[in-house]
Amino acid sequence: MTLNLKNFFNPKNKMSKMGEYQELKHINGLEISSVSADLYGDGRDDMCLFYFPDGSNFAAVYTTSKVTSANINWNLKIKRHFVRALFVNTKNANAFTGRKGAHGLKEVANTLAKSLTIKSAQDPKGTKDTVKITDLLFASTGVIGEEYPYVKIKNRIPELVKKIKAEQNKFVWFKAATAIMTTDTRPKLAYEECKIGNKLIKISGIAKGSGMIAPNMATMLGFIFTDASIPSVFLKSILKKVVATTFNSITVDGDTSTNDMVSIFATGKANNSKIYNVLDPKLQDFEKALHTLSLNLAKQIVADGEGAKKFITINVIGASSVNMAKNVGFSIANSPLFKTAIAGEDPNWGRIAMAIGKAGENIVAHKLKIKIGDFLVAEESSVSKTYNEKDLREYMKWDSIKIEVNLNLGSSLYTVYTCDFTNDYIDINADYRN
Repeated sequence: MTLNLKNFFNPKNKMSKMGEYQELKHINGLEISSVSADLYGDGRDDMCLFYFPDGSNFAAVYTTSKVTSANINWNLKIKRHFVRALFVNTKNANAFTGRKGAHGLKEVANTLAKSLTIKSAQDPKGTKDTVKITDLLFASTGVIGEEYPYVKIKNRIPELVKKIKAEQNKFVWFKAATAIMTTDTRPKLAYEECKIGNKLIKISGIAKGSGMIAPNMATMLGFIFTDASIPSVFLKSILKKVVATTFNSITVDGDTSTNDMVSIFATGKANNSKIYNVLDPKLQDFEKALHTLSLNLAKQIVADGEGAKKFITINVIGASSVNMAKNVGFSIANSPLFKTAIAGEDPNWGRIAMAIGKAGENIVAHKLKIKIGDFLVAEESSVSKTYNEKDLREYMKWDSIKIEVNLNLGSSLYTVYTCDFTNDYIDINADYRN
């Protein structure tokens, strides 16, 4: 298995060592391939295929943006709960490309369906049935509004299918995770195990995302694979619940993309006992493991925010409702003034107070308590009597900063994850299409 190191040769990217990453294990019923269609003009991998020879149950959550890409529109029209493959391309979002973009995607779908049908017919272990275009899901990420290079993509699909790996190891997962990156500086991978009844269940996931990150979903893609046997309708319910406090609790810059999606695929190869409803106790451990994996990937996205130097956790407690806590948390996390203060290692807690006040919630100012790290900085509408600027400035040098806001209005809470704004964020986005 050869890694395409051209994925890392962008000078903006920090070289990643495979040894730094979790060991993702093989998922029975899944095969993976990634190649280059030279969409970037430098030979790096930019196409990835996840193939399910015997099909897979699936569920997905998509962007809430009213401007959506051709692949999102395609996926939303798929009414089946059983698919054969997921195809991903980078560099081009195929969004705001009109009829040409939709036509190009259909051309790619037809070529991919034919190639997979031929592969299935030749595979002694395969189902030997026809792969239809309605069996396929698509994901795209990259520049919005540029013509979809479907001819380049079509021409590389036979090679993509030819190079499918039936067995996954750390190299295969790493290669796939790098193939879906855009401005990311590091691939994002996570793995968890659990049990359903007495059967061991494996869950492997990869994601991409660095900028245009905000809830519902973010310019991020998340692909999760498990060998569990769980009906699609239950997968959908669990995924929506998990996403609410993982992928939808992060923000880099407050911008929601046209292409966001998180999907989960369950091949059923673990042969666990049948699940009859979403409240089945046997699913509890699976939901916990999926939440852990999803939060892991979500945090990796924030930590790799464009130009980010500091990872920020904002805990809002003492709210009268979860929605209040969430609104306050995101009001802080999306404030450019707050994020630049963190970048400058300035403990300017007044910017936190400002962001709380503009959240649109019925806040009682004199009840507020604000902490940075373990330091109480404000309470009863004024600076804390124990405030020590020198100690706090030392804390601000850390690369992981914690903020706690106690509204003292109830018992609800919510956690938001974000990063700082640095000059590099401007440089990356000013130069994004070059």
